[in-house]
Amino acid sequence: MSQDKKEIQELTKEILKNYERKSIINPEELFEQPDREAVNDILDKLVKMVFPAFYREKGYRFYNVESRLTVLIEDVYYNLNKQIPIVLRQMEENKGFTEEQIAEKSESIVKEFLSRIPKVRDLVETDVQASFDGDPAAFNTNEIILCYPGLRAITISRIAHELFLLGVPLIPRMWTEYAHSRTGIDIHPGATIGKYFCIDHGTGIVVGETTIIGDYVKVYQGVTIGALSTRGGQSLKGTKRHPTIEDRVTIYAGASILGGETVIGHDAVIGSNAFITSSVGANERVSMQNCREKK
Repeated sequence: MSQDKKEIQELTKEILKNYERKSIINPEELFEQPDREAVNDILDKLVKMVFPAFYREKGYRFYNVESRLTVLIEDVYYNLNKQIPIVLRQMEENKGFTEEQIAEKSESIVKEFLSRIPKVRDLVETDVQASFDGDPAAFNTNEIILCYPGLRAITISRIAHELFLLGVPLIPRMWTEYAHSRTGIDIHPGATIGKYFCIDHGTGIVVGETTIIGDYVKVYQGVTIGALSTRGGQSLKGTKRHPTIEDRVTIYAGASILGGETVIGHDAVIGSNAFITSSVGANERVSMQNCREKK
């Protein structure tokens, strides 16, 4: 046996020994976690369903929309029903379920989820229009779909939100974190977002889990809509920790709006770099100096 092979065997033994200690990062059973690549591939196909004319297939060609959509749905249906049971088994409420019961629950969820794609498309259409209407630099709506990271992050967030609402853990967060890694925009899938939502530029935006955003809201880069404090950790789970943003609010670059009791009233304007921890009335303008005035 070569020296290199002996050293590799010794290293393997050392790491396996480390695996034996009780740790949250140790393997329990192989394949008990969702497959990241498979989950992201499912997301890619869902985005193609939302924008059927904007993404080409690499390996094969379709001659009509129906055949392409059928293949996409079959693929997503099959692969989601492989990934969702993995995360359902981790839920305390499902601990006593048989494999058949988990599979039945997964199939029910996937069917309901796919039935919501038209709803997602309707909302995304308003987001595209809002981005185009608000940006004189945009050539047309196609440019918004093909180029704007804000629109991509919103689209993925809306897809993930529907699966989140159906009680599926992990996978919706994996989707929005994938969007985060690609766009720099971090929207938790639990956030509730109204129609005609516009993200301008986008990099560095954070939107927390219990955020509620109304219609016709516009947010610029570097904005945080977050919790006032997370010092309580898991004890805060399930509480309203993030702000409510009412209709037609504009939030400029670098602003931070924090706290579950904070409400930004309709038609308010939050200036760049403002730090907000209490509610702002309707039609108010808030500058970095926290000076408020009626519009």
